[in-house]
Amino acid sequence: MTRNAIEITGLTKTYKATGKSPAKEALKGVDLAIPQGAIFGLLGPNGAGKSTMINILAGLVVKTAGSVRIWGFDQDVNPRQSRAAIGVMPQELVLDPFFTPRGALNVQAGLYGVPKSQRKTDEILELIGLTDKADAYARSLSGGMRRRLLLGKALVHNPRILVLDEPTAGVDIELRNMLWANVRRLNEERGMTIILTTHYLEEAQEMCDEIAIINHGQLVTRDSTANLLGRISGKTLIVTPTSETTAPEMPDGITCTAKPGGTLAFAYDNSKLSADAVLDAIRSKGIGIQDVRSEEADLEDVFLSITSSR
Repeated sequence: MTRNAIEITGLTKTYKATGKSPAKEALKGVDLAIPQGAIFGLLGPNGAGKSTMINILAGLVVKTAGSVRIWGFDQDVNPRQSRAAIGVMPQELVLDPFFTPRGALNVQAGLYGVPKSQRKTDEILELIGLTDKADAYARSLSGGMRRRLLLGKALVHNPRILVLDEPTAGVDIELRNMLWANVRRLNEERGMTIILTTHYLEEAQEMCDEIAIINHGQLVTRDSTANLLGRISGKTLIVTPTSETTAPEMPDGITCTAKPGGTLAFAYDNSKLSADAVLDAIRSKGIGIQDVRSEEADLEDVFLSITSSR
């Protein structure tokens, strides 16, 4: 058995021209391996090819070329086994309004061929926090509850791999925290491999062990989250001056920007300058320092630096 949950080789998808729309190459020979048990981030700007890749993994879109192996099963040779190994929580809130959560989970389990004796409907309802709404029509559920139900539907066949496509888009903080607590639980207790796409880069930074960034249908980078963050050597000191002052001209290598509330942000390359040197430069401008804190580069900085250069 391979140690990778997913192995993608030379994956290409070209959408044919339709009407006035020209042909579009959504994926251009992507190679990607995702290890078992990882929480893996799949990031990229809108139109980068993320959704196309996820839909190919889910069996909803037919690839143009390349190979996909899911939990060791070739998607072309063993389509049923490969689909059974993966569960997808889609971004779109598509539910039958006349099904109850219990009914929706049971129907989904039936579609996957899960015998009634092996279904874990009540356990899943408890996990997603819908036990008290188990017999209410889906049309009566709030948007957040519907999103929880989508997670439950992705889990009915106990997949080895769970794909979360923009799972917290438009949800409140309480639901977001509950979702991430459940994801960590599934990963730690069941060893489930999690693949996450999100526009909230702070979530990817906090949750993911490794991250791949796709842009214009190509894989532009793939590394551990820590290594990606290490690529940006920029650092910022946020200074609260003892008296109101404007942003001064600073020596080469240091830029100063005035911030709301009277603070000043001093950005510099910490591979070339030390914090002490920056503080000395600030004092040399006659600025008294009441308070100071530092800000490290985050995943958003890495993401923008990589995608803007492609």
